[in-house]
Amino acid sequence: MKAILLLGAPGAGKGTAAERIRDAAGYIHVSTGDMLREAVKQGTAIGREADGYMKSGALVPDEVMLRLVEARLQAGGPEDAYMFDGFPRTVRQADLLDQVLQRGGGGIEHVFFLDSPRDVLIQRLTGRRICRACGANFHQTNMPPKRAGVCDHCGGELYQRPDDCESTIISRLDVYNQKTESLIERYRLKGLLRRIDSSGGADKLAQDVLRVLQKS
Repeated sequence: MKAILLLGAPGAGKGTAAERIRDAAGYIHVSTGDMLREAVKQGTAIGREADGYMKSGALVPDEVMLRLVEARLQAGGPEDAYMFDGFPRTVRQADLLDQVLQRGGGGIEHVFFLDSPRDVLIQRLTGRRICRACGANFHQTNMPPKRAGVCDHCGGELYQRPDDCESTIISRLDVYNQKTESLIERYRLKGLLRRIDSSGGADKLAQDVLRVLQKS
């Protein structure tokens, strides 16, 4: 069981790049953000617990995240290769993830830190819109729908998630920077960290990551 990590602030492009990397390199994409939002939508115990934290822009506690992640890994096999999108977010989560992977006979091979200027992150997140019906993603500037407020795929209503409004985004970025500084340093000292400029778009970002994976 091996893994790579995509780390970066909200809006750094982790999810979009992960889809391209998954298709090209065969990794199983594990997005804790998507898992949490699905749990909230379904009204599960973990979803109800996490909902308040997500709406306020705070990080979901480690115990909640690890319950989600461990269940996902237990559903796989020892030969699987995982790509974590935005996880871990704290040193404690990183330590616990190491333990889970080691129990499966594997570990982390690369940690990609996707780096973008703060103003780019805010612009990306405030412009994001989601279809209520099918979950498709759009952006008012970068990937607008053909008709304002209407999904190109199913005609559903597009909306802005509560955690994508500007005040919440600023809070999320501040919390992220405070909580993850020591995490980034942890992986740098281990020789696993690969800093990638993510301001150039998802295609270039994915190519840069794949170039590193091909050499390893």
